[in-house]
Amino acid sequence: MSAETHKFKTEVQHLLDLMIHSLYSNKDIFLRELIANAADAIDKARFESLQNDAVSRDWNIRIEADKEKNAIRIIDNGIGMTMDEVVTNIGTIAKSGTKAFLKALEEKKAANTPELIGQFGVGFYSSFMVAEKVEILTRRAGVEDHAVVWASDGKADYTIDAAEKEDQGSIVTVYLKDDMKDYLEEWRIRQIVKKYSDFIEYPIKMQVVRKDKDDKEEVADEILNTQKAIWLRNPSDVKQEEYDNFYEHLSHFGKPLKSIHYSAEGTSEFKALLFIPEKAPFDLFMPAEQRRGLHLYVRRVFISDECRKLLPDYFRFVKGVVDSSDLPLNVSREILQENLKIDKIQKNLVKKLLSELKKMQDNEPEAYLTFYKEFGKVLKEGIHSDFTNKDKLQELAMFETMKSEAGKLITLKEYVACMPSEQKDIYFITGENRTVLENSPHLELLRSKGYDVLFLVDPIDEWVMQSMTEFEGKKFAAVGKGDIELDDETRKKVEEKNQKAEKEHKSLLEFLQKQLESHVKEVRFSKRLTESACCLVGDTYDPGAHMERIFKAMNQDMPQSKRILELNADHPLISAMQNMYDKDSKSAQLVDYAEMIYDQAVMTEGGTIADPLKFARRVADLMVQAIK
Repeated sequence: MSAETHKFKTEVQHLLDLMIHSLYSNKDIFLRELIANAADAIDKARFESLQNDAVSRDWNIRIEADKEKNAIRIIDNGIGMTMDEVVTNIGTIAKSGTKAFLKALEEKKAANTPELIGQFGVGFYSSFMVAEKVEILTRRAGVEDHAVVWASDGKADYTIDAAEKEDQGSIVTVYLKDDMKDYLEEWRIRQIVKKYSDFIEYPIKMQVVRKDKDDKEEVADEILNTQKAIWLRNPSDVKQEEYDNFYEHLSHFGKPLKSIHYSAEGTSEFKALLFIPEKAPFDLFMPAEQRRGLHLYVRRVFISDECRKLLPDYFRFVKGVVDSSDLPLNVSREILQENLKIDKIQKNLVKKLLSELKKMQDNEPEAYLTFYKEFGKVLKEGIHSDFTNKDKLQELAMFETMKSEAGKLITLKEYVACMPSEQKDIYFITGENRTVLENSPHLELLRSKGYDVLFLVDPIDEWVMQSMTEFEGKKFAAVGKGDIELDDETRKKVEEKNQKAEKEHKSLLEFLQKQLESHVKEVRFSKRLTESACCLVGDTYDPGAHMERIFKAMNQDMPQSKRILELNADHPLISAMQNMYDKDSKSAQLVDYAEMIYDQAVMTEGGTIADPLKFARRVADLMVQAIK
């Protein structure tokens, strides 16, 4: 029989051009695809060998680099193809033999169906990215009469002919373009197999030349892949040392604090091995530098090491592997399609991670504290971005408080459990550090009442608190914003005191309001001050001063909002200024004092005053007068 020439079907020239130049962004993919096809072929043969012992073999995949012919061969002893199957599966683009094979098995309701990778039947054509010509020599398992040889340059047509081949399986020979010769180098082949096919179930062999102790060259088979997909093993059979080694293989940084070996079954089946690191990487807050996302495999074949869709961004520190048996991919296998299966995997993974973190918090508090100090800032992002799991994330959040010693963190549940019976809200204050917050005048009344206050010192906290409205029925209240909800007895006393002060100091309030109108929107007597003379507060929904400073530090524009200057009616400074006003309402010194009160309020909250030199001069003048 002479070789027959066939035209490709289905506008093949256009489709091949698309696949070669547009579909795959990485030329290394061709070797991954051909190895995956070989593994599929062996899976089919293994399944058939259950009914036919003659098909059974010592399964393996072999790679040969032929530098003389500038060709690379991928050889398997799998199912092979007949001539009709070659024409059907290779001669027509997007005709997937794997897909048809699975469909046939489903129709027969066959048991022990093998898991196969191919879905679109186009992976083979990726070889034309690097090839001048591709040849397939194949013989169907169980067929004795002849083998088949198929060849094409990937342009318009292909040839097919009968051939001789001793054993079942396929040999795919890729004759490389002149600028693709590095794919014949041992190091390059090893690199690609290690990255994409390291966990293929079957050994991938290659003959290599090595020198013995007498410096003589000898040729020997080497297995290029480890085949050890640790995530597919029973967790009880895996030692912690193996988990540690695999984590190092993934991250190249430190050790895992916790290993989570997980198998999901049901509507979405996948295996996962997740690691919570012991230490935060240096690039945790450098999105442009950090590679984020889990390593994605589909039936042991590597797809991506940056699959961000499998976990929300607030879990970006989690390392690990997900191996799906039913995850659909687009035709290049490089980008996941948007569909419900991906969402289901993400929901399962998030649920598992939150559950494991809660167990750690309850049963291993020291380990959880270690975790939280490293990754708490990132985890809190989820409170704002993940409404579904906001309550669980709030339970996991931890904070320093006014009553706790420096560095000690407590949960919201612990805070609420210690609240006095008359306390209505969960109080918090944001700022740059604990020292600034401890000295804030906003805390004075709450401290005198024995109430505790959450200290929020992470830059993200003010943003997160926009989403934290309540916990266990208790509302969150910023001590530097809006009104403070007091018990009836305290409220009555404060209101009576302030009403009296408003009458006595009406003229001073009006003077200060006019003098400071460019800085504040109101001057009033305070419910929260017991010791300091003054403080600045915002309305309930105003951005906080700390947030404004953060935006300024990042060179981002943020409208400057006027706030409220609160005065302590019991402070002697107020009475002294009232006396000065009564004596000379146009006193230049009184104007200085008004501006100094505002500057003092700015400094006590950790802000920067507009004119430090003028403030220092005024303080020096006051010191001179006091000394005289």
